[in-house]
Amino acid sequence: MKKTFDLVDLDCANCAQKMEDAVRKIDGVEEVQVNFLTQKMTLSADDARFDKIVKQAVKACRRVEPDCEIQLG
Repeated sequence: MKKTFDLVDLDCANCAQKMEDAVRKIDGVEEVQVNFLTQKMTLSADDARFDKIVKQAVKACRRVEPDCEIQLG
């Protein structure tokens, strides 16, 4: 499954890269792209575990950039 999420308050391109690297390490993630300019994260992951992987991605991103919010809805 592939889905794009809006990001709120992503401060810099360096943080976007760190978030991308952290999410890429999650088991089941096929591909991830965090774009600072568009303030979006595109995530491709295993269909059966997609919701669980998204929750793990949110936690990983929050560790890197606590002020950034991922719009899930």
